[in-house]
Amino acid sequence: MNVKKQSMDNQSSFSEFLLLEFSDIRELQILHSIIFLALYLATVTGNLLIISAVAFDHHLHTPMYFFLMNLAMQDLGQVSVINPKSMLNSLMNTRYISYSGCVAQVLLFMSFMASDFFLLTVMAYDRYVAICKPLQYGMLMNRQAYIQMISSVWISSFVYGVLHTGGTFASPFCSNVVNQFFCEIPQLLKLACTDLYLMEIGVLVLSGVIGIGCFIFIMITYVYIFTAVLKIPSTEGRQKAFSTCLPHLIVYALFVFTGYFAYFKPTSNTSPNLDLAFTVMYSMVPPLMNPVIYSMRNREIKNALSKLLGLSHSSMKTFSSLIL
Repeated sequence: MNVKKQSMDNQSSFSEFLLLEFSDIRELQILHSIIFLALYLATVTGNLLIISAVAFDHHLHTPMYFFLMNLAMQDLGQVSVINPKSMLNSLMNTRYISYSGCVAQVLLFMSFMASDFFLLTVMAYDRYVAICKPLQYGMLMNRQAYIQMISSVWISSFVYGVLHTGGTFASPFCSNVVNQFFCEIPQLLKLACTDLYLMEIGVLVLSGVIGIGCFIFIMITYVYIFTAVLKIPSTEGRQKAFSTCLPHLIVYALFVFTGYFAYFKPTSNTSPNLDLAFTVMYSMVPPLMNPVIYSMRNREIKNALSKLLGLSHSSMKTFSSLIL
């Protein structure tokens, strides 16, 4: 009994983890670092522009743009939790991340992921009220209401992250080799030595149930939205409504389906390369694309950015055509 306990203690006493190495070839490691740096800088730039535009233009101090600003903040946090460490490891030709660093990655990444998911759900409700109940919009989406919504999103997301972190690290690990470029929960669960990892499986199942509930809510919401949009007499009015709703669905679909594949697929039926591809898609592509397909097509955002950057109308049009 004591021998078994000592063995378990040795198995769980790792002070660091080894993350996925993209290649043994030094030149390819540097190329990976450059590509990730380019993606990171593009994501940071786009989301900082959205945050700055909303913060400094009082015309954008409305619930929809307040939610967009929070989405941009979430996107910045999500990529900053995982990208810099992966870039630095490739640049320094190392694979290490400390145990506490791995815990922090799981906690913060899952919190930001959850806030993204909950925020997109709240934004669907905001669009529903704006399009289907425009006369009641000021009453239903007043300042107190949308601040309470955002507070609930961030608090519940942090609790969600804590639950996942506790469930993931409750079990001792038999290995410290993580087959992913950051501390991803499915890859960590493969290293578990005991059945305590079933706690995290339970949390993942609960997450799936909540996700399905949000998905159903959003789908029903958009049925009402599109029904109302089709009744708009003017073509311009329908186009404006669709332009604010369709990007939301695109972002949501990309985020949900790639994330669900990464977390709920059978662990033995996919190749490591496919795991890596889907992980990149759900963790890095939505934060990169959100500013482009969700905000940069918005006329008010464009006007705010032109004022912020001191661009003329023609210059802003050229700038928009380059990024869209």
